[in-house]
Amino acid sequence: MYEIRIHGCLSVQEALTLQEPVKRLLCPDPDHRPPCDVPWSFALGDDEQADDGIEATVLVLGVYASGSRAAQVADQVRGVVDEPRRVTLSAAAAGQFEELAEQYRIERAVRQS
Repeated sequence: MYEIRIHGCLSVQEALTLQEPVKRLLCPDPDHRPPCDVPWSFALGDDEQADDGIEATVLVLGVYASGSRAAQVADQVRGVVDEPRRVTLSAAAAGQFEELAEQYRIERAVRQS
């Protein structure tokens, strides 16, 4: 489980607006058979890396993937967000985005049956 953080959103609304292009990147055909190639989910958080005195929001993209695949997704996300925003990749905190693993197991079992 990995998280891809998109830093530098000046408001929650700005972070929410970024979800759509990232969503289209990860799932260009929302009507495809499950599971997604890379199961994903969004969350919002405070941007601890924002400049002093500036309140900023970070858009957090959780992905259920190998480290190398998560790095590929992070590179793709960098290509769809505006240049001043930084995109970082790290292991997700324990218990964060656990629903993605469960979703993947369920969808994979359905697909195999």
